[in-house]
Parts: sequence; C-alpha cells; structure tokens
Amino acid sequence: MGHINRIGALAALGFSLALMAGAQAAPFLPGGERTTQPVGHYELCQKRPAECEQATAKRAPVELTRDLWATIVDVNNLVNTMVTPRTDWQIWGVEERWSYPVDGVGDCEDYVLEKRRQLMKAGMAPGSLLITVVRQPNGDGHAVLTVRTSLGDFVLDNLEPRVLAWDDTPYQFLKRQSERNSGVWISIGDDRNMLVGSVKK
Repeated sequence: MGHINRIGALAALGFSLALMAGAQAAPFLPGGERTTQPVGHYELCQKRPAECEQATAKRAPVELTRDLWATIVDVNNLVNTMVTPRTDWQIWGVEERWSYPVDGVGDCEDYVLEKRRQLMKAGMAPGSLLITVVRQPNGDGHAVLTVRTSLGDFVLDNLEPRVLAWDDTPYQFLKRQSERNSGVWISIGDDRNMLVGSVKK
C-alpha cells in the first residue's frame, strides 16, 4: 500500500509541475510549413499504410487531467523499461529502419512508435501524439513523442525518465507530424538560442 501511495504522490507532483509548465509563455511548439517526411517514416508507411492514414478533426488539444497525466507517465515508464536500446544496424543490419520494438529491443523511433500505440489504445487521438524529430546538443538526430494537451506540448523520451514540457528539454526541434494527418510532416520554428549542428540524412 505504501508503494502505491508513493506512486500516487509522485504522479500528483508531476501533474503539479505540468500545470506550472503549462503556465509558461510558450507552452506549444511553434508550427511551420509542410516539410519533407523522414525517410524512415515513409518506408514504415509503405509497409504499414494505416500509419499514414490517421486523420484527426480540427479541435482544441485534449484536456490534461490528473488521470491522463498518470497514463502518460505510466506509458513512458513502461516502454522505457520494457525496451532495451539497440541501433538499427545492430537489429537489422541497416542504418535506418523505423519499426515497433522487436524482441524487446529498439532505437529511439521504435520507443516513440510503441508509446504512441499504447497511448492510442488508452483512447488518445493520433493528432495528440506526434512523432517529432529533434537535434541533440551534440548535433545527433533523435526522435521523441510530443503529446499535445490543453496545458501545452510535453515530450516522452527514451533518454529522459521524466515527461517534460518541450522547452524544458535540451533539444532543437526540427519537424513533427501534422496534428491533422499522420502522413504529413511540418517544420518547427524553434528559434531559441541553441547550438545548431548538422543532422545526418
């Protein structure tokens, strides 16, 4: 019982922090124009067409309640725990392949896809769960899941155990899925003063 109460207290603390993050000046990622789809996502959509056919009607972001926050945190923790990080080269013998985790291993995109799938099973709309490409401080490309809520955009990341507001992360945000159409990608106008290096194509 004590363990359960501790988890509940941590979830409540996280929700309070989310409320504070939502009160910041820029809680939502600044969207831009339509841009190129990552080749890994394009290839995934060729194998799984439904991945690019998810449409979400234009509406306000989902309300971030305590229960929804707990679900988001639980899914992030579950997938980060159940998947062991491996590169696509180690798994498939190729440089880039987006897939769901296989035999409990995956790279960053695989974590993102599994978290997205689990949250959709929990009732969230595809347009609230956006695969997002970022640049790490060292210049490497990386993928995270952005969850759009009434309190702002939050990031689920396999390199970070906490669910953070997008502008509390160390990343430069480059592009993400459209909230209307899962097969369309848009640029992100992240003009914060950060180091910008090249992303391997």
